[in-house]
Amino acid sequence: MSSRDVQAEKIRAGQGFVAALDQSGGSTPKALKLYGIQEDGYGSEADMFDLIHAMRARIVTSPAFNGDKVVGAILFEMTMDRQIDDMPTAQYLWEVCGVVPFLKVDKGLADTTDGVKLMKPMPDLDALLDRAVAAGIFGTKMRSVIDAANADGIAANVAQQFEIGHQILAKGLVPIIEPEVTISIADKAEAEVMLRDAILAQLDSVPDGQQVMLKLTLPEVANHYKALVDHPKVMMVVALSGGYSREEANARLSKNTGMIASFSRALTEGLTAQQSDEDFNAVLGETIDSIYRASIAG
Repeated sequence: MSSRDVQAEKIRAGQGFVAALDQSGGSTPKALKLYGIQEDGYGSEADMFDLIHAMRARIVTSPAFNGDKVVGAILFEMTMDRQIDDMPTAQYLWEVCGVVPFLKVDKGLADTTDGVKLMKPMPDLDALLDRAVAAGIFGTKMRSVIDAANADGIAANVAQQFEIGHQILAKGLVPIIEPEVTISIADKAEAEVMLRDAILAQLDSVPDGQQVMLKLTLPEVANHYKALVDHPKVMMVVALSGGYSREEANARLSKNTGMIASFSRALTEGLTAQQSDEDFNAVLGETIDSIYRASIAG
């Protein structure tokens, strides 16, 4: 089997979760603040990105972070371009950790239209995908947002995701399609019905022999996305924590059969730059164990 086939089987088996280490420029200050580094702790954007890379490297090189419980990791473009222990990050993840590398490819969100935020244009996507292939990346992730149960908006959101998904599939990469439903909206359950049906309709367009992944907000009704989990064109459905605490996210996840976690903030909750390596590794180990248990509970 090729390494890509081995990676695909690891994701399909779902014996663990996908770590989301892909905070971009807009979300990095908040991530650093939660990590115990205030904005006056760095002087420039370059310093900021050095600090967030150091945080990610500390997580990835921790003894707790390995392919036994973490099946994949999503990287920010700058993280892909950097090294961990003198190895390109994606190569380190797979060869040292046994963790399948993914890359965040979207360029952020457009303004709200019809209750959704579509993705901004990605004119350089082909070039980025070529770099990802060369770096040993397995798949990609792109996020858009749903803020209301608006059928037209949700249909447009999902259509855009799949349109770009086809571009990614054509490069031999597996797209993680992520139309995030905002957890605080009053009509979240209604939006989730529209979203499931829109995704089911689009899955017919995926060529035979190819699969996509889905990254979805934990639903109001347990197993609401079971038809997507079981769909032959879907490699795996992963769940985003979306602002839920890790405790609540894990509790919701454990009720959804066949879904595994892809948590970002819930993964780094409780980690700080000031912790000793012993304390850092202990907290991260407990976190990974709890997310792993919730992921395999279904």
